[in-house]
Amino acid sequence: MAQYVSRLVNILPVELSFCNTAKSFLQSGFWGSFKARFGWNARGFLVDWGELGQTPLMVIRRRLIPGCSFAYIPWGPELPENFPAGDDERRRALVDIAVALRPLLPQDTGFVRFDIPWFSSGTPPAIYKPLRHAGADVQPPDTVFLDLTADEDAILAGMKSKARYNIRLAAKKGVVVKRVDEEGLPAFYSLLKTTAKRDGIAIHGVTYYETLFSHCKNYLDASDCPDNRPGSLELGLYLAEHEGDLLAGIVALFRGKEAVYLYGASADCKRNLMAPYLLQWTAISYAKSRGCAVYDLFGIPPNEDPKHPMSGLYRFKTSFGGAVAHRPGSWDYAYKPFLRTLFAAAETARRRARSLKRSKKK
Repeated sequence: MAQYVSRLVNILPVELSFCNTAKSFLQSGFWGSFKARFGWNARGFLVDWGELGQTPLMVIRRRLIPGCSFAYIPWGPELPENFPAGDDERRRALVDIAVALRPLLPQDTGFVRFDIPWFSSGTPPAIYKPLRHAGADVQPPDTVFLDLTADEDAILAGMKSKARYNIRLAAKKGVVVKRVDEEGLPAFYSLLKTTAKRDGIAIHGVTYYETLFSHCKNYLDASDCPDNRPGSLELGLYLAEHEGDLLAGIVALFRGKEAVYLYGASADCKRNLMAPYLLQWTAISYAKSRGCAVYDLFGIPPNEDPKHPMSGLYRFKTSFGGAVAHRPGSWDYAYKPFLRTLFAAAETARRRARSLKRSKKK
């Protein structure tokens, strides 16, 4: 196996659309250009790993205060297939990328944040010194991956019996699931506000979700996208109803071989009809039919802890079977340590306040 040699990383600016070759949608040119609609500056880079190969790198940046900004790499860097698996090599790669990016970023950049994309076996994350763990993770470090390469009967058989029962119960009781996409956003957003109030979670304004759908539709029509194959990127909104009552909704992203459950919401009424289970099964079945190999349930608590304020989410998502996976979370490389320390302290305080709010809601 070729070895990674520290401090030999070369980074070259490229068109943002080049990042559409990335495996994760969060590293794609599509996502970068979407975030640019909300105050982020998105740039594409090519990382040359020498004999190990080349990978895309999407970096977004935004201002913190006048004269100070930070750079963010969601689920990056993407490593070559034959990159050494050791924590030490990967730590050095993070440092080398941060150092190589420094002259390519504005001078007011205080730090660069990596949402590290690789997985661990469930043990505590490695310590990536001289990087520091962020005050709060941006993307969910822990998730569940459902393998869609098996047939539907096998996928159902791999679920916990409760999930199979609830899927059939919802269908038997007359819950109807419809795909409505952007036309259903007003109804979905009303559910999202109900969910946020009930569970003590933060949500975006409705414009964020409207823009996501319109941007996805328009991006598929863009002629300058090298990965612009018909159907390569799709966003679906599904709503579940029962006798005129709106019960729940989900938004799922379909991109290449990957499907991702992005957002979900539910009403306070008729929760005994288990509509969210039928919604997930509908999205899972569609993902399989369009050739996706994996369905990412996108975010769970780190373990099955009944005291965790989101313990119900863990039970729900793991009931569909699949494999639980853990990422190291968000890590910062400071160009201006004092600024990074202040920002991390503010994040920690905000995270604790949200956790306390959720605990009170439970």
